Amino acid sequence: MNQLKLNRREWLANAATTAIWSGLSTHSIADVGQPKMPKSVAAVVTTYFKGSHADVLIGKVLEGWQQDGGPGPALKLASLYIEQVSDTDIGRAMARKYDVPLFDTIEKTVTVGGDRIPVDGVISIGEHGSYPSNDKGQILYPRRRFFEAITDTFKKCGRVVPVFSDKHLGPQWDDAKWMYDRAKEMKVPFMAGSSLAVTYRDPDLTVPLNCEIEAAVGIGYSHPDIYGFHALDSFQSLVERRRGAETGVKWVQCLQGDAMWQPLDDGMISKTTFNAALARVCNQPDQVRGSKESALYLFQYLDGLLGAVFMLPGIAGGTSAALTLKGEPKPVATRFEERLTPRHPHFAYLLKGIERMIHTGRPSYPIERTLLSSGILDRALTSRIQSHEKLTTPELAIRYEPVDYPHAPKPDLDSDP
Repeated sequence: MNQLKLNRREWLANAATTAIWSGLSTHSIADVGQPKMPKSVAAVVTTYFKGSHADVLIGKVLEGWQQDGGPGPALKLASLYIEQVSDTDIGRAMARKYDVPLFDTIEKTVTVGGDRIPVDGVISIGEHGSYPSNDKGQILYPRRRFFEAITDTFKKCGRVVPVFSDKHLGPQWDDAKWMYDRAKEMKVPFMAGSSLAVTYRDPDLTVPLNCEIEAAVGIGYSHPDIYGFHALDSFQSLVERRRGAETGVKWVQCLQGDAMWQPLDDGMISKTTFNAALARVCNQPDQVRGSKESALYLFQYLDGLLGAVFMLPGIAGGTSAALTLKGEPKPVATRFEERLTPRHPHFAYLLKGIERMIHTGRPSYPIERTLLSSGILDRALTSRIQSHEKLTTPELAIRYEPVDYPHAPKPDLDSDP
């Protein structure tokens, strides 16, 4: 009986993965038909080992969506910079296998060793590797330094091309804002963000544009910075679709211990909405208050909506969100799927957005979403080390209009194999 259940689970995972890979070939990246000729990209990465963000993004450029030599994006890797090479490195071998030149500086990588910029875009991956952390628990990945070197090369050579910077900007607010301002000043088509904002949602959920949201709760797990961003960016990808679009955040606070549960017990946060989000990622709700590592990222948007993201390491088994929409009898809730195999298919949908930007010269979704999510996270982590103080955030009055970039399609899991 256990073996039958295991086979059923394996089949469900495989069916879901097949549906996602199929969706990559049925939805055009550029919205103008499938790109006919690959565009060239330079890659600037911190480190490159199996399962790293460099592997599951750049590996798909080199070896196809499933990294098995099959069809892939209409992109071609022209050059590669790896800042830290460890004993587990696979980047150098991949470069040799696919005849991709390696360079020892970012400028040489962007220019492919010449004196001009011959590439059509740059993918910058400041994730993984050995980097210090600050007192807020932020791992100080060199995302600003990478972006500064890339855009300094643009200035030197007199040409700008689209840039994708993996995950959140910064990670410190001053660095995040600097990156955003430089991109705007230089008119660089710029994208960043979490792969979970575009992954398969279980169950499938598309929030109607211009809806009225009465309550919104997110659940995250694991590291407060690394996975806190996934939780916030996924949450933001839903709530940004409310009436009036996005206008930014008024204040941010991090609460822990008994204090983090008080807003829920007092009715400030909807229990029904919280329970709906929790049910997507936790099957032991009676233990939810037992972890000392848990935290609540609480924030209020300028239009009055209260945002609440509960980070529950050791309790939650994934990232989820629930919304209570005006006029609806119960919340809608979904889990942002990230563990299907093979080779992290949610990163394929992120790469799909990158490909579209490089082909069209336009970001597939607003960089302002990532800036706002990055800012909320930085301020929450700041509040955490400042006696959980509520911080007013005029700097987070960030306005933008959402766009209809598709997340991964709903797998058809209704029928038995």
